Amino acid sequence: MPRSSPQGILFVDGYNMIGAWPDLKILRDREGLEVARRELVESLIGYSAYQGFDTEVVFDAQHQSTAGTREVINQYFKIFYTDYRQTADSYIEISCSKFRNDLRKFDHRLIVATSDRAQQLTVVGYGAEWMSAHQLWSEVEASRSRVRTKQKNKGRSPKRFLASSLDPVAQQRLSKMRMGLDLDK
Repeated sequence: MPRSSPQGILFVDGYNMIGAWPDLKILRDREGLEVARRELVESLIGYSAYQGFDTEVVFDAQHQSTAGTREVINQYFKIFYTDYRQTADSYIEISCSKFRNDLRKFDHRLIVATSDRAQQLTVVGYGAEWMSAHQLWSEVEASRSRVRTKQKNKGRSPKRFLASSLDPVAQQRLSKMRMGLDLDK
């Protein structure tokens, strides 16, 4: 079911989260940065859909001599690698500044997830809400738990099997076939 327009716009400082979330730090140290990035993105896709956020995860590429790139996962989730010599912080700050003149500001929350104190003060000055890396991690884990609980509570209907939807005569014939009995009797 397609969702309505997003309830909020969430900017996430990707490497800040990887350095702060316990499971991502371990993953980064054991299996590498790419695996940690992928796990962060997967976690945020589910969280963003659950919360109804339009999310952009921003990764620094300031030490790479490449142009910035944007990867669109779906219409509500994007990954952005900054331009050469641009930090995730500066990209997020520019985006917050532009949002001040955006008409969406009247019906959308603007949230920035980072534990960088200077970044926090800057984005709040632009009218954005601030969320620490730990707070985002806690919310992602809580939403996972709520989704699991919902799925578990739905339960499994005994009518979920194809045989349950068959008429009684067909069910009886199917039962005889399973037992290897003659169908003509």
